[in-house]
Amino acid sequence: MSITREQTRERILQRRVSAILRTDDQSVAREAMKAAIAGGFRMVEFTLTIPGALELIREFSSQSDLLIGAGTVLSTQQAHQAVEAGARFLVSPVCDPEVIAEAAELGVVSIPGTYTPTEMLTAHRCGADFVKLFPAPHDAAQIVGAILGPMPFLRIFPTAGVTAENFISVLRAGAAGVGFVASLFAPQDMAGRDYGAIERRAAEIITRLNRELPL
Repeated sequence: MSITREQTRERILQRRVSAILRTDDQSVAREAMKAAIAGGFRMVEFTLTIPGALELIREFSSQSDLLIGAGTVLSTQQAHQAVEAGARFLVSPVCDPEVIAEAAELGVVSIPGTYTPTEMLTAHRCGADFVKLFPAPHDAAQIVGAILGPMPFLRIFPTAGVTAENFISVLRAGAAGVGFVASLFAPQDMAGRDYGAIERRAAEIITRLNRELPL
């Protein structure tokens, strides 16, 4: 049974960390994401630039303990396809009001890409559930805290630029969640098919999250 948009939103707030995968090889994507899941991640995102991304979303969404999202959603058609495959949240690198509205119509969470406070407020007013700070700068914690000062109602979700070293400070600054991209799926590990290294890195992130910011 599919979960509701509200339930998805609550699960994102509870899980807080997402594994975001981008690669040009479907088989590598499958094994790399399996490694991240083995390390403890339960919220994962397959970008639609991955060959066979919809197949992967369909495959992984069959696991009831996982929350599956689609990334790089740039059109309402892609939104439909991703949700049909099993995605429960849709992530974009930009703020597209049509995609945000379509996500709401489909009953799934939208996380559009934003960079400035103006873009974040615009996305929020369009109905976005979260706003992705993309790409997250090196001082993401300071920026998140500064923006939440005048706009505490925003649910900011930084990605790209989030690392195992800074993600706790970003969450403590008030971010609703964070997304790990290359800092989890290191390019050298992906190229070398070193899935063990990805699993170990994932486990370190989840262990630190549970130790320093327990629910």
